[in-house]
Amino acid sequence: MNKTIGIVLIVIGAAMLIWTGFTYTKKEKIVDAGPIQISADRQKSVNWPPYLGGILLVGGIVIVATSKKS
Repeated sequence: MNKTIGIVLIVIGAAMLIWTGFTYTKKEKIVDAGPIQISADRQKSVNWPPYLGGILLVGGIVIVATSKKS
């Protein structure tokens, strides 16, 4: 069980180091006057610090290295 969690942390940590965030598009209403509606697409971004991926990667390696062999 611990080894599986460690491997998952390693994969997530490596992915977070490679991709430091992502961008998505959200449709927002600008004018809503009865039957008339005007909307626009707005780009939003989600970013995380690279050190967070490093912490997860190192934590996963430590968990895998210290887990008991079954």
